[in-house]
Amino acid sequence: MSKSLVSITDLSKDEILHILDVAAEFEKNREQSFLEGKVVASLFFEPSTRTRLSFEAAINRLGARVIGFPDNKNTSQSKGETLEDTIKIVSNYVDLIVMRHPMEGAAKIASEVSPVPVVNAGDGANQHPTQTLLDLYAIQKTQGTLDGLTINMVGDLRYGRTVHSLSQAMSAFDSKFIFTAPEELRMPRKYLHELEGKGIPYIETEDLDAHLRDCDILYMTRVQQERFPSKEDYDRVKDTYILKADMLQGVRDNMKVLHPLPRINEVSTDVDSTHYAYYFEQAGGGLYVRMAVISYLLGYR
Repeated sequence: MSKSLVSITDLSKDEILHILDVAAEFEKNREQSFLEGKVVASLFFEPSTRTRLSFEAAINRLGARVIGFPDNKNTSQSKGETLEDTIKIVSNYVDLIVMRHPMEGAAKIASEVSPVPVVNAGDGANQHPTQTLLDLYAIQKTQGTLDGLTINMVGDLRYGRTVHSLSQAMSAFDSKFIFTAPEELRMPRKYLHELEGKGIPYIETEDLDAHLRDCDILYMTRVQQERFPSKEDYDRVKDTYILKADMLQGVRDNMKVLHPLPRINEVSTDVDSTHYAYYFEQAGGGLYVRMAVISYLLGYR
């Protein structure tokens, strides 16, 4: 069975650093052709803009061809076909599968029945490992290192799959964490237990302003309406945190604001013009990181 990327924990620290190094090389020269003749499936069972387009751009930049669909409406799953059967069929046609699915654990199911590598492009509120890799790429570029940094994660830490993966990845680099969230959206105990088991220090708070000046990376997230059981629950917490430019006075000069995007109103547009904002550059790095991931899983070292 080929190596898949379902969780960021599927990669060792050395593999992560290697992928980031390859991404940097691709950023210098993004026109490649060594995957010519390969076919990659882009299976998005829920809507996506940045992730789907950056994956498909990465596939094309590498010289491969892409087939697939942007949503679940026109697939045989609408007729009742199981995910397992869909993956078994599609894997006959391609060399690698990129998949986003609303069900937590879907990527693991796909990887267990597919003879070709599967890349998890997000499975419900669970994991989003390539987003984590592009987050690491942005952190490394802005800080010059991944080691010994303090990361303040803000907003939807319960349903936000990007923060789950990022906490696991950064725990390998002697990080410290600040988790800023209302009671309803706190980081799940599963991930806190993992940090405790590794002796990684963390603080939990509901006060955004309390620790703005204590971090190297401020990782903002939107409150995800699509993950909430009811609109009433969502409305109660949706505007809990709104970062504005005047709140950044006195923060560390090296501090950067990251965001997995899309944003709603949790980062005011007046932050965009500050030298702390890095979320658009962060998203741009996704092309090179995903080129590196696809190349690595297809055996190009």
